[in-house]
Amino acid sequence: MKAIKAGVLEIAYLETGPMDGDPVVLLHGFPYDVHAYGDVAETLAAAGKRCLVPYLRGYGPTRFLSEQTMRSGEQAAVGADLLAFLDAMKLEKALFAGYDWGGRAACIVAALWPERVSGLVSCGGYSIQNIAKEYEPASPEAEHLLWYQYYLHGSRGRAGLTANRKEFCHLLWKMWSPTWQFSQEEFEATAAAFENDDFVDVVTHSYRHRFGLVEGDPAYQSIESRLATQPKIIVPSLVMEGGADAVDPPAKDDPFAQHFTGPYRREVVEGVGHNVPQEAPERFADGILSRIP
Repeated sequence: MKAIKAGVLEIAYLETGPMDGDPVVLLHGFPYDVHAYGDVAETLAAAGKRCLVPYLRGYGPTRFLSEQTMRSGEQAAVGADLLAFLDAMKLEKALFAGYDWGGRAACIVAALWPERVSGLVSCGGYSIQNIAKEYEPASPEAEHLLWYQYYLHGSRGRAGLTANRKEFCHLLWKMWSPTWQFSQEEFEATAAAFENDDFVDVVTHSYRHRFGLVEGDPAYQSIESRLATQPKIIVPSLVMEGGADAVDPPAKDDPFAQHFTGPYRREVVEGVGHNVPQEAPERFADGILSRIP
């Protein structure tokens, strides 16, 4: 485990592979952590890649540098964190691979700062939120999958996450990846990351902000304004989706292609749920290697 000051955070991260290898930044989502990339990083390191796996804000040993910093979980914040991490690591350019929150951070930097991105692997597709349209209802079938987000909108959900964070997250693991037979030991290794003092604040703010229920951090308003235009992604990109993802199931037609104007392809990994890198590490690693020039 290493740590580096980057922007408003001290970001904890794992590093493996040769220092002079092509850099790959692997980004986890909610409610997961760096353990999602154990096998992926090992495969990439063996292929000569330098793998960096940071804990997102609110997870594990990553800490805010100031008590006064807003514990925002908005999309612009995680995107800004990723850009600050690149700067702190003195990386001019890297390949990004991520899912859920991590995939969103990767898409944001790829869209707004493409000169810093050599390639993109995004599970969940183009995940930059269109907050202005969040008031528009989806189908009942789609709405019921978001129960956990609506739960966290109120004080009862916040209290529930505070009191039962492990139980809540364990339930999501089971529901979102119904074909994944993970062990209790695997879950416990990740669950330690949820004990971060800022976890509840960051998570609840994220799921409230994306629906326009709370204000964001003014420090990120300029980024949010740019994201509101739904910017295109021009870097070489691969979208991977778990065919058995029970929270964000893949559509029959590709709903993301319109957002990618560079080299692009989409793969649906059958029999795999929401946590693609941990459930199908070989397939995920192959996808990353295919995106590196």
